[in-house]
Amino acid sequence: MITYREFNASLLEQVKEIYRKESWNAYLQDDGKLMRAFDNSMYLLGAFEGDKLVGFVRCVGDGEHILVVQDLIVEPEHQKQGIGTHLFTAVWEKYEKVRMFLVITDMEDAVDNHFYQSFGMKKLTERHMAGYIR
Repeated sequence: MITYREFNASLLEQVKEIYRKESWNAYLQDDGKLMRAFDNSMYLLGAFEGDKLVGFVRCVGDGEHILVVQDLIVEPEHQKQGIGTHLFTAVWEKYEKVRMFLVITDMEDAVDNHFYQSFGMKKLTERHMAGYIR
């Protein structure tokens, strides 16, 4: 049975294992940097099977004017079970009044784009806004 609860950087090794399984290798270069990133995150909600972290959502921002869903990830063997939807819905409802709720995903990923659009989210181009990245 999957349960959901907030967690912290003390589960860094489990977090890294999920990143590893999904080949999000940029996070695996510097443990200190990753620890600081998690310590400075605004909200961390995990999906647990017993004591094992199997997925999570990580948010950054101020929770009033801006919220960025930095990571939404579920390990492969637990995908397609509604875990990602549950995690995202929890954040969506918790921060429903934030002025700018932002998610960045790959333009070519039809599944992810459909997922976020199913929540009524609009692409920046549809909002007459521009996004920039370094």
